[in-house]
Amino acid sequence: MKTHLFLSVLGIFLTLLAAHLPASAQQIFRCVNANGGAPEYTNNAKDALARSCQTVSGGNVTVVQGTQVAPKAGVLPAAVSASGAVKPVSSTSNSTSNNSNAEQRMRDSDARTILQAELKKAESRLAEQQKEYNNGEPEKQGIEGRNYQRYLDRVADLKDGISRNQNDIVGLKRELSRLPVSSMQ
Repeated sequence: MKTHLFLSVLGIFLTLLAAHLPASAQQIFRCVNANGGAPEYTNNAKDALARSCQTVSGGNVTVVQGTQVAPKAGVLPAAVSASGAVKPVSSTSNSTSNNSNAEQRMRDSDARTILQAELKKAESRLAEQQKEYNNGEPEKQGIEGRNYQRYLDRVADLKDGISRNQNDIVGLKRELSRLPVSSMQ
C-alpha cells in the first residue's frame, strides 16, 4: 500500500516538474518570396534574419517539399491560359494532326462496334426476359405452386430485371448517339 502511494506521489511530482521545464521546440520561420510565389519555410535562424522572415507560432508546422513531374517522352506539354483553362499545345506538323485524327476515327469506330454489340446482347436479353415474364403471369416453377409468396417474389424480380435492361438499352443508345458518325461504316 505504501509503495503504491509513493509511486502515485512520485508520478504527480514528475508531471509537475516536467510542466515547469522550458520547452525545447524548434523555431520555424516563414519567408515570403519577393516575386509573389509560395512562401518558404526554414528553421535556419541566420537565414531567416537575413531574409526578414517571421517566426511561425501557434501549433505544429509540417512542410513537404514538392517536386516537379518530368513530362513523358512524346507527350506535348499543356499551356495554361489566363483564365486557368488548360489547352494542349498543338504540333506544328500536319502529319501529326492527320495521324491523331485517323487514330481518333479508329477509336470512335471501335467504340461504336463495341456499343452496338452490347446493344444487341441487351436487346436479346430483354426479349428473353419478356418471354419468361409472360405479361406478368410467368409459369410457376417447383415449390411456387405451394408457396405463392415465392412466386410473387420471382415475378417482381423479373419485372425489375426487365426495367433495368430497358434502362441499359436506353443508355447504350444514348452513348451511340454521342459518337460521331464515322465514314468507315
